[in-house]
Amino acid sequence: MTTTYAVLSEALEKRFGEVHALRGLDLAVPEGTVCGLLGPNGAGKTTAVRILTTLTRPTGGRALVAGHDVTRDPAAVRRTIGVTGQYASVDGDLTGRENLRLFARLAGLRGPAGRARADELLERFGLGEAADRVAGTWSGGMRRRLDLAAGLITRPRVLFLDEPTTGLDPAAREHIWTAVRALADEGTTVLLTTQYLEEADRLADDIVVVDHGRAVATGTPAELKSRIGAYAEVTVTEAEALPGAAVVLDQLTGGRPVLDREGLTAGATVLDRGLTLPRIIRALDHAGVPVTDASLRPPTLDEVFLRLTGSPQAEPAETTGTTEPTETAETEYAA
Repeated sequence: MTTTYAVLSEALEKRFGEVHALRGLDLAVPEGTVCGLLGPNGAGKTTAVRILTTLTRPTGGRALVAGHDVTRDPAAVRRTIGVTGQYASVDGDLTGRENLRLFARLAGLRGPAGRARADELLERFGLGEAADRVAGTWSGGMRRRLDLAAGLITRPRVLFLDEPTTGLDPAAREHIWTAVRALADEGTTVLLTTQYLEEADRLADDIVVVDHGRAVATGTPAELKSRIGAYAEVTVTEAEALPGAAVVLDQLTGGRPVLDREGLTAGATVLDRGLTLPRIIRALDHAGVPVTDASLRPPTLDEVFLRLTGSPQAEPAETTGTTEPTETAETEYAA
């Protein structure tokens, strides 16, 4: 069976003067799936999204979105995509209903059709009761849902979400996750950049880890976790016992132990796939290390990220922007 790709890039390059933001990025996102694009700050994620949404020209390589070349036919790309950025773009002085009707008119959907689409999306995202209140009085989570609804006015084939839940509380984040998963189930392709690794784990069918402008790993969350083996973690009774626990884990796992003095835990990636939990417990007992808990579990996506990129995933910031280079007006596409 032939796979049809909604987003495809080959050897995508982008330079900003002396800064090489993308160094041959390859992406292949099948239709109707959610692809999580992960990477440290400055890895090239936002630059890639700007190219794929026709906001920035690539320096080299090529990219297709919904079958259209982003350089040769950017207008066709724009007709097939929706984009939701890191910050809500809704007008706080308009009601929720007025916001969506405005977006509908801007998208060429006028009259009864535009009003009906706005009403449909308000109900779909659970915003019907607040629809006629000024959006500036809404919570952050409600505004993000309204922003996502605005990106769906034209029923896009491909939806780009750039850190859609940054700064939201867990309940509001869950609302967005439910909506995104439903869109993919209905056939919309979603390319998601996020700083929340739990978000990628929950939503993404496939994950692409980007570092220094290249894709360094690709696969499902389960496939990426299986590449680095299990994770051994020990909780000790007192901080003074942590060095002893680290020595035992170093000898048994082959991984580099990580100590958490506040949580009284020592953990390490297990390189020896034959290692068992009873063997760990016996070694700790033989070394005289007092423990209250020990576990041997699959790695988290955070641990996979650390192993692949050599740095922990950054905490999401509510007020700071991307650290990637910004574009100058001369390199942006004309409308």
